[in-house]
Amino acid sequence: MDFIAGEILYFDKPLHWTSFTLVKRIRNGLSRKLNVKKLKVGHAGTLDPLATGVMILCTGKKTKLIESFQYQDKEYVATIRLGATTPSFDLETEIDHTFETSHITRELVEETLKKFVGAIEQVPPSFSACKVNGKRAYDLAREGKEVELQSKLLVIDEIELLSFDPQEITIRVVCSKGTYIRALARDIGQALNSGGHLIALRRTRIGEVRAENCMKVEDIDSLIEKIDTTVLGNIEIN
Repeated sequence: MDFIAGEILYFDKPLHWTSFTLVKRIRNGLSRKLNVKKLKVGHAGTLDPLATGVMILCTGKKTKLIESFQYQDKEYVATIRLGATTPSFDLETEIDHTFETSHITRELVEETLKKFVGAIEQVPPSFSACKVNGKRAYDLAREGKEVELQSKLLVIDEIELLSFDPQEITIRVVCSKGTYIRALARDIGQALNSGGHLIALRRTRIGEVRAENCMKVEDIDSLIEKIDTTVLGNIEIN
């Protein structure tokens, strides 16, 4: 494998790891093994620390392919707690409001989910990497400041109800670049007149890359150890 010319790596990001942590781990490990001061490594789509699943990493000159991966459709499996909201729309923050759920039926959920298929407008979460006057929205939100973000047009190709409970549903979502599943959880909760927030998220696919075909972070050390530096010759970084 030639990580300078460029390689594409598929990883299953574990819970609580940030996307940057995974990139840094690969970059540092490869740089030490290849004995270079810096090596380009980037990822094709952020995953929140509380999410798991497919992350595509590109090294060297193949970082130029990152944008093409970002525009591929993505598949997620998401679990939404109904009847309660949080400011971050997930488990990062505490519940701020609770709502009645006795009116929620499987039929109501299935009919409601249909409304989100196709081109929709979505307001990103305040706790997101979107920039507001040059600052990350999540930094402002964590400081307790009001954050106003503009809605964005995106496409939901499929939503399937995988499991149902009046207080908790699990859905499979196939969507376009820029979709915030946390915001989708918020919007589904609002549409059900119950509130809702995300309690589990797994990205199961990017394009044709599926989670079951990805490496685990435990494989990083063995991957790096297998690199034969004797055949690399003189390395130049552009």
